[in-house]
Amino acid sequence: MSDTDNDLTYGSARTVTNDDNLGSWFDVTIPEREAHGRTIGLLGGRYVTSAGDRITGVNKAARLREIVSIASRYDILHGLTPQSFRQLLEELGPTFVKAGQILSMRSEILPADFCHELTKLRTDVEPMDRTTMLDTLRAEYDRPLEEIFASIDDVPLGSASVAQVHKARLVTGEQVAVKVQRPHVREIMGQDIAIMRSLAQRAVSLMSDEQVLDIRSVVDELWQSFLDETDFLVEARSLEEFRRNNADVRFVDCPKPYPALCTTHVVVMDYVDGIPINDVERLTRLGYDLSEIGTKLVDNYAQQMLDDGFFHADPHPGNLVIHEGQIVYLDLGIMGRLSSRDRAALSKMVFAVGNHDSEGLKDGLLRFCKTDNASIDHAHLLADLDAIISDYGDADLSELDMGAFFNSLVSMASKNGVELSGTVTMLARSLVTLEGVVDGFLPGVSIVQIVTDHVKNHTNPLQLVEQEGLAYATETRAASHGLLGAAAQADLAMRMLTRGQLRMNLDLAGSEDPISDLARAADRLTMGIIIAGLFIGSSVVYYARIKPVIFGIPVIGFLGYLIALALGLWLVRQIARDSRGKRR
Repeated sequence: MSDTDNDLTYGSARTVTNDDNLGSWFDVTIPEREAHGRTIGLLGGRYVTSAGDRITGVNKAARLREIVSIASRYDILHGLTPQSFRQLLEELGPTFVKAGQILSMRSEILPADFCHELTKLRTDVEPMDRTTMLDTLRAEYDRPLEEIFASIDDVPLGSASVAQVHKARLVTGEQVAVKVQRPHVREIMGQDIAIMRSLAQRAVSLMSDEQVLDIRSVVDELWQSFLDETDFLVEARSLEEFRRNNADVRFVDCPKPYPALCTTHVVVMDYVDGIPINDVERLTRLGYDLSEIGTKLVDNYAQQMLDDGFFHADPHPGNLVIHEGQIVYLDLGIMGRLSSRDRAALSKMVFAVGNHDSEGLKDGLLRFCKTDNASIDHAHLLADLDAIISDYGDADLSELDMGAFFNSLVSMASKNGVELSGTVTMLARSLVTLEGVVDGFLPGVSIVQIVTDHVKNHTNPLQLVEQEGLAYATETRAASHGLLGAAAQADLAMRMLTRGQLRMNLDLAGSEDPISDLARAADRLTMGIIIAGLFIGSSVVYYARIKPVIFGIPVIGFLGYLIALALGLWLVRQIARDSRGKRR
């Protein structure tokens, strides 16, 4: 396409009709009528103005009716197949597509066949027309576009539910990529997430607590993702930070942003014409060593996670290209952060699996826990972790299925009431995605092995001694305080004992009221002794033939047998009733 074809002229706006089937994606304005000199359009059932005014005349109830209308066509009350569920999310719009992409990695919520189908959710949608794109850009700058861009390609490089990217050339000559946010997508997605939150709260009466907890975590993760993805200044800052972190890494790079041209809805960055990392045939033909690419990619990702604490949270093939001998990360809209404490816990978990250390794995896992540790059954949690380590700890690192391991870990945590932070689920999803990318590059090698080697190679002996010394000092301080506290408590207990003020609270696992349970057991034992005594005494009376006699049995003995039988039946009934109550 020539520069003349790319001149920033309005041209004639394309008329979009309902036949374009774009309305459900809320991404184009469908001309309806003129009002006050501005075009009024229908945006997913809403009227908006092309001038970028806030959406008016629309409320949560209207959108909810639209969602219900779409859902009713899929007859969701009678069940959904994986395919129909995916199609339903696509028709509901970008917010639900994002939710589906998150759910595709949450096998503890959905069956495996649903998760697999949701990985097919399309990320490319019908692009904005040129007029809408130019209007959006003009609204972001306080000067004419012609003073910034010499040309902008009509056809976008990519088009997703939140934004689309165009190749352009600045007036200063640089080739750049311009990421433009779709009009009103922030308001629409915010409204949809608010509806999701309301539905999740109302689901409490229909679902178990654990399921509701999981659904809420998905909505919370979606909300955080929405906040990051729709504020493009966050992405511009992420590009700068990522470049700083990898300044000394010759084989990794990302596009350079132009901060003066970046706004909340637009990111301008260097255009990178690279080879998609999954184009193995082309990379091989050009002489690249696939094993080297895979190893360096994973090693750098370990650096992002464990050294920098700032990692690319969506390393799928579309966001990775090879350019002039470098691995270039694209689309830094979603990034994850790990504190130094989180990074230490993550390293501990990696080594705990290989060392069959359930206690170490538990300690590392609980550092990411959002719930109160006091409410967790640690014995049951350790037993489940033992089972996970027995399944994965004996496997060679080259055979470890990272996806299955993390899914098992997240499912087990949910079952034990351990609500993990969004960082863990984000990291787990990222590692599974990365493992899928390098699977064809490194046959027979696990990314866990590379991560482990990275930790060993980047921890020098002096640093290791320093870390161990610090840990030892911390644990010694905690132990000494614990001993002093125990001595003080023991002194208090002895003084209370000598004054007759000491009371003991007994807590037995599996019992809400241990004293009552012990009293009940003692009562039953006493009743059993009485029944046995009545039976034995009646037998003595029988053989003594004490008169009077009824049915050949002394009356006193007969009454004793009768009372023993009645009490025995009553005792059996009480035991059976208590057993049924505990099972419920």
